[in-house]
Amino acid sequence: MSAVLQCRDLRLRYGDLVALDGLSLDVEPGRMTGFVGPNGAGKTSTMRIVLGVLGPDEGTVTWEGRPLDAAARRGFGYMPEERGLYPKMRVADQLVYLARLHGLDGPDAVRAADDLLDRLDLTDRARDELEALSLGNQQRVQLAAALVHRPSLLVLDEPFSGLDPIGVDVLAGVLREEVDRGVPVLFSSHQLELVERLCDSVAIVKSGRIVAAGEVEALRRRDRRRLLRVEVDAPDRHWLDGLPGATAIGPAHDGGLLVELADDADPQLLLDRARAAGPVTHFSTVLPSLTELFREVVA
Repeated sequence: MSAVLQCRDLRLRYGDLVALDGLSLDVEPGRMTGFVGPNGAGKTSTMRIVLGVLGPDEGTVTWEGRPLDAAARRGFGYMPEERGLYPKMRVADQLVYLARLHGLDGPDAVRAADDLLDRLDLTDRARDELEALSLGNQQRVQLAAALVHRPSLLVLDEPFSGLDPIGVDVLAGVLREEVDRGVPVLFSSHQLELVERLCDSVAIVKSGRIVAAGEVEALRRRDRRRLLRVEVDAPDRHWLDGLPGATAIGPAHDGGLLVELADDADPQLLLDRARAAGPVTHFSTVLPSLTELFREVVA
């Protein structure tokens, strides 16, 4: 599948600070792409270039094979990290107003707003002023504002920040509906477990450059480390100490101990040591999580 949005060799400086250093990024239709990296790595600068808020010092951005222009950008939906709606305006009125700014006529704007309020479980708050809503519900309204004109691309900066699990599920469900109708979604987040669960692909940025990119599962399988998850009902927490070629690297995210084996280490010796310590309730090879991959490539 070919990318509809392509960033090529983007470079950007703020005085002596290099924000982007030859960054290239592809976003494909009908896929959710996670854009992750440390603070200051260049994520927001890239998004602002895509949206036309900033211009790169060098490099190109294309949409459907053509240079990205203002006409194409008008079809994009954007959810900024710093929320930007009108606090004293009623929720429904605000969405209708934004829909009409994007070119929808009055009845279509009302229908689009009503539909999104229903999808985001906000119908009973439609006549409330935005500032009367909880922060989580304000965030849902911000997503509705990005979606009200049925965008051709969604660009979201930390969309899940501060949401409770129910709010995360609601927003994730709506985003998946958009992806299923073919909309490409690019979102940045520091919540890597959510990126791993929701995204089809991921791009990891460090110091203004992409250091790893591809399908999440493929990136996990590309890791060459030998990792095993071991659960032992043992009173001694130090049962692994001294075993050649085996290193405990911390708790596994789904329980037990995560152990890295050297290339020449025998997993049977690890199993023997575990059995000697107590009943073994789980022993399996595992793929690294996105969080572990992130730590490895940005270190």
